[in-house]
Amino acid sequence: MRRIAAGDGGALAEAFDLHSPVTLGLLVRILGRRSEAEEILQEVFLQVWTQADRYDPERATARGWILMLARSRALDRLRRRGASQRREESVAGEETRWVGPVGTARLEASERRGRIASALGLLTPEQRNCIELAFFEGLTHTQIAERLQAPLGTVKSRILLGMNKLRQALSTS
Repeated sequence: MRRIAAGDGGALAEAFDLHSPVTLGLLVRILGRRSEAEEILQEVFLQVWTQADRYDPERATARGWILMLARSRALDRLRRRGASQRREESVAGEETRWVGPVGTARLEASERRGRIASALGLLTPEQRNCIELAFFEGLTHTQIAERLQAPLGTVKSRILLGMNKLRQALSTS
């Protein structure tokens, strides 16, 4: 990231090659449209190029920072698209598929997905549902509570406990 902040285009290309497959997969999962996901992916890496000096390695890994930029942009796009349109698209059953990396990165990604799947298996269905609603649909705790018809405190507890379980499981694997 320091090299990118210094204007090294080669470093940006390396970061793109390393992080774009996972980022695109996340964007497709959130947006449900590959064309929109590719557009947001370009915007994210333009933001990485112009704002690399804002990256703080104390707060996140480079991949984590890039994924959070992507998630934020995708959720903004979903909000603009409107809640009713999102519901119609999910009902229509538009299929999305994860776009995986190639070569040895594919093996690493497969192993990482396995660890994540195992960690998600440790969550109760309620915890997992709350976390998915918050992360993939961008709902607030209050919106999740309304959708699930559950007390706000319960939703917050489920998310907190679930995230702690995930953090612990993924840090030990």
